Amino acid sequence: MTNGWVDIKNADVILAMGGNPAENHPVGFKWFMEARRTRGAKLVAVDPRFTRTAAVADLYAPIRPGTDIAFLLGIIRYSINTGRFHSDYVKIHTNAPYVVNDKYAFNDGLFSGFDDKTHQYVKDSWAYEGDPTKGGSYLLDPTLQHPRSVFQLLKQHVDRYTPETVERICGTPKAQFLKVADIVTSTGNAPRVGTITYALGWTQHSTGVQMIRTAGILQLLLGN
Repeated sequence: MTNGWVDIKNADVILAMGGNPAENHPVGFKWFMEARRTRGAKLVAVDPRFTRTAAVADLYAPIRPGTDIAFLLGIIRYSINTGRFHSDYVKIHTNAPYVVNDKYAFNDGLFSGFDDKTHQYVKDSWAYEGDPTKGGSYLLDPTLQHPRSVFQLLKQHVDRYTPETVERICGTPKAQFLKVADIVTSTGNAPRVGTITYALGWTQHSTGVQMIRTAGILQLLLGN
């Protein structure tokens, strides 16, 4: 999960992916229902199966197994393009304003520095740009507009994950995906809060680390 039980109890939106908490975590699931009763929280379930969690959710969206990253990147794209992210939080508490050096690139599905022989990355080109006016410091752009800022590079990276692409990869109908994105990104501001809950559907997956990292990026964008 990206938050604990108390945060779930006090959430406005709960996104359940990679798990079936109603059936597999029934004691903890009481806090999901408490949030709905006391705060009018929305529960969104995204799962290949129509589970017991999906049966009581406010919104259920089907997804092909193993395509969670594309789905989450689609929500990140939606968040950025609609301006539904917590701008102050992103500028102050994340690395979004940092400018990456001009050697960094992403082409044909690979980041710069990939070694064909070892299938490993040499990460020198991923470093931040130094600030020539401040020794030992990195160059920052508080406006997030610099083309090589982490924020703009993220925006460029996720731009391919349109609702149509998400539908093609994930099998989730476009209209249903957009409903999920709308509810989840409604927490991209100071007054509203959201959490993401997951279990072995993510942690035991072959790309589980990347799934959870992507969910973390989404939560940072939303200030959650």
